[in-house]
Amino acid sequence: MLSYRHSFHAGNHADVVKHIVQSLILNSLKNKEKPFVYHDTHSGVGRYDLTHEWSEKTGEYKQGIGRIWGNADIPEDIASYIESIETLNNSDTLRYYPGSPRVARAHLRPQDRMVLTELHPSDFPLLEQEFHRDRQVKIFKEDGFKRLKGSLPPAERRGLVLIDPPYELAREYRDVVTAIAQSYKRWATGIYAIWYPVVNRYDIDDMIEGLEGLGIRKILQIELGVSPDTNERGMTASGMIVINPPWKLEQQMNAILPYLKDKIAPATGHFKVEWIVPE
Repeated sequence: MLSYRHSFHAGNHADVVKHIVQSLILNSLKNKEKPFVYHDTHSGVGRYDLTHEWSEKTGEYKQGIGRIWGNADIPEDIASYIESIETLNNSDTLRYYPGSPRVARAHLRPQDRMVLTELHPSDFPLLEQEFHRDRQVKIFKEDGFKRLKGSLPPAERRGLVLIDPPYELAREYRDVVTAIAQSYKRWATGIYAIWYPVVNRYDIDDMIEGLEGLGIRKILQIELGVSPDTNERGMTASGMIVINPPWKLEQQMNAILPYLKDKIAPATGHFKVEWIVPE
């Protein structure tokens, strides 16, 4: 459909969780000198101007990163995530928020690289402009899952694949399972991080059931909710499903999520860190 525009939602509570998990995984990959690849299936534009009328219209960032930015008690484990935001802002004022490609770029070393895919006709040129002449970044205007299938296994044999489609259509949840099934056969040791929104809990349950059926041993679910599940329209929670997670990720998120809940949704929030398939 290609109608989804992330500019309306940049910096919201879902972005905070997604990008913290992304940062922690990338930090774990940096523990070894060997190069790694970061592959983003739905890249967006790279950065978002929170003063743009689209961001101001929804104000979602004010209930997300806006409740964390500038706090003195930020946990050490999310310091690199905060630093990736600081690099885009010349002062203490929060104007620009990084999309997942910019978060990743802030963590890359000279020996690492990124593969970005974006199909939206308006977002693709902005993404190209964002990383113009960056030799560590390859950008493709094509279906993210098709590019992923053709890119595995990577030469580095180490890395992270971030999968975060807009879920405009119900079939996209099944598409994720299919993409993981195909990718895991080609690259069983890679780390795969799947972002998901909780709009209809049944969709998430079906996706998890599909992933369980793939026979993959290590699948960790991380979720932050801002309100109880409901049949009303709107996202009540979001999370990340991580295949082959770094060994410290479970412990780190168990420490970080209570902090996020207290800052973002102290009265109505909830969180969980659970193994879908036990380690």
